[in-house]
Amino acid sequence: MSTTATVVLHGFTGSAAAMDPLASRLPDPVMALDLPGHGREPASDDPSDYNMAAAAAGVVSATAHLEQFGLVGYSMGGRVALHVALAYPDRVAALALIGTRAGIDDPAERAERIAADEALADRIESEGIQWFADYWADRPLFATQRHRLSVDQQAELRVQRLACDPRGLALSLRGMGAGAVEPISCRLGELSMPCALIVGEDDTRFAAIAHDMATAIPQADVCVIPDAGHATHLEAPDATAAAVIKCVSS
Repeated sequence: MSTTATVVLHGFTGSAAAMDPLASRLPDPVMALDLPGHGREPASDDPSDYNMAAAAAGVVSATAHLEQFGLVGYSMGGRVALHVALAYPDRVAALALIGTRAGIDDPAERAERIAADEALADRIESEGIQWFADYWADRPLFATQRHRLSVDQQAELRVQRLACDPRGLALSLRGMGAGAVEPISCRLGELSMPCALIVGEDDTRFAAIAHDMATAIPQADVCVIPDAGHATHLEAPDATAAAVIKCVSS
């Protein structure tokens, strides 16, 4: 059984292939997985397939041949990675989270996010994937990509988003969105493995979240990536890979 594999989880609208800029820079063996409703995973019509317990179980099943592994997650994938690490701490040797938060603790903010995600899910279903791809690319969270990624890279991101199943995205938002998931900030102290909290220098909101999370995690390092926004693995893949390698090798 291998103890050196690194498992990589993508964010919302992503896929295993979308994480290649990072995965290709990590030492073998690397497994990049598709999360429910994304990539080559067929979209199920059962809402129970789109929750953190189901996603975490899927990761554990896909890695059943590994005794332990380093686990890397970006954004939504980071939330899944947190749940895997908490539910199966003996399996996760190290944890690297990119642009990730442990849920929304404030009840009013959480309710607002649930309502917003439900409305967005409805629009994805009614207006289709082309509308959504344009909407998602224009979000302020990804503004830095418009001047840090090449035209070809931005075009490839659009192709990846257009390939998504709108039903899968809608169900993912309803079941695994930041508001839908129970916040787990109170459990961060249970994480005993080395943790890297990776954030872009320009992603000031998530940088603050990372520093807050680091105060609760016993072995956490905040890794601020210069000249990058939310998706550091796309905007600064070399620096992001270095931070991941340092974490999973510790």
